[in-house]
Amino acid sequence: MIDYLESIKKRDPAAKSLLSVILTYPGVKAVFFHQISNFFYKAGFDLVARIISQTVRFFTGIEIHPGAKIGKNLFIDHGMGVVIGETSEIGNNVTIYHAVTLGGSSPSIDSERQRHEKRHPTIGDDVVIGSGAQIIGPIKVGNKSRIASNAVVVKDVPDNATMVGIPAKAVKLENKGSFRPYGVDDKVKDE
Repeated sequence: MIDYLESIKKRDPAAKSLLSVILTYPGVKAVFFHQISNFFYKAGFDLVARIISQTVRFFTGIEIHPGAKIGKNLFIDHGMGVVIGETSEIGNNVTIYHAVTLGGSSPSIDSERQRHEKRHPTIGDDVVIGSGAQIIGPIKVGNKSRIASNAVVVKDVPDNATMVGIPAKAVKLENKGSFRPYGVDDKVKDE
């Protein structure tokens, strides 16, 4: 737990203490209660799992389906409006900003068949997803990729890519190793 909180403090300059992260960060609460709802989901108590996730959604503004698979150190910054669908898979050390959707591509079409299919994205390790980004369908986002704010991603993303636009396209950045929470800066070059 301490490692998780420290990972958030390293990624957020507003995090002044571990206690403030525990008490005031809705993403921390959402991830904690997701672990509980996921336990009930895996045990076959779907209704209990959904009640927990919906209660947490009410208090945090973050909806994580109990079936979503989440790796270590997920940081949901601000969080309001984040939706993570049932078959989403999220790697380690991922940062997600507010109003992000990891959604299915056509949930109202032939729902019965889709209940048994992968419908949501798989996010690699060390990915940053900017506010308002929409990642839709059973696609893969590669390790260390950046998804810019308001980008709409509907195709697989390779490792180390920075995606911008609607639909999202890869751009090349000069200083690849630095943390850019919104995916772009003044040195962006079109490919």
